[in-house]
Amino acid sequence: MILIGEYNNFKVSKKVDFGYYLENEMEEEVLLPNGSLNNKKIEIGDKIEAFVYRDSKDRVISTLKTPLLTVGKIGYLEVVGQSAIGAFADFGLERDAFIPIKEQIFKLKTEKKYLFYMYLDKTDRIALTTKIDAYLEFAPEEKFKVSDEIEAVVYESGYNGTLKVAINKKYKGIILGNEHFEYLYPGQEVKARVKRIYEDGVIGITTRKTRLDERDLLSREILQYLRENGGFMPFNDKSSPEDIKNTFNTSKNYFKIALGGLMKQKLIAQDKEGTRLI
Repeated sequence: MILIGEYNNFKVSKKVDFGYYLENEMEEEVLLPNGSLNNKKIEIGDKIEAFVYRDSKDRVISTLKTPLLTVGKIGYLEVVGQSAIGAFADFGLERDAFIPIKEQIFKLKTEKKYLFYMYLDKTDRIALTTKIDAYLEFAPEEKFKVSDEIEAVVYESGYNGTLKVAINKKYKGIILGNEHFEYLYPGQEVKARVKRIYEDGVIGITTRKTRLDERDLLSREILQYLRENGGFMPFNDKSSPEDIKNTFNTSKNYFKIALGGLMKQKLIAQDKEGTRLI
């Protein structure tokens, strides 16, 4: 049986003007067009591995080119087009992969990359879905430890700012709402560190720096803000968390810690109006 969307083992059975015919052990044939040889030379009788898919005319063909994704796998692909019934993503071959509207749990944007799972639809055509949660793996117990630096891709937004992420585009992870201050959107790649490993194997991560690193960075940002605004800012340790987050992209607690450090260094002074450079 020829498997669409996957690599198949074939024997080169015959040559024609427009390519080669490949044959599997069940004597099923599929065309390998000349344009899909990928600069490789083959001969009658050669045993080869080729990827099978449907071309733009819906014919089952094979290729020696390497797709970016195969059926049953998750990949990070760029959206290259939109239509009334779905979108299209480039997976490295002449024909783009289709993402039906019903398989989009968020609005896809052209020229942006997202994580997709590739499957075959009811008509045996390659398709993609953003519903990847069920296909991600739980990380082995020894894979990560607290404080490890990792890379992840956001794939779903939840309540209270919680985000589901795929670590290394493979393992289930989560960022709680209080573990990120910046707006992170589906498809965005982030650098983070492991904060907690849950009993079910989900990896809790944070984009926040360690307390010491965040305090030092925030202190520099506060001083820069003061210098750029005439040595004054209308914020102090009594300011609202919302104003602090909107201006400095941090929590009120971290803001107060940074202010305290700067006051100990006698670099700033606070009053009821705000904070001033000394």
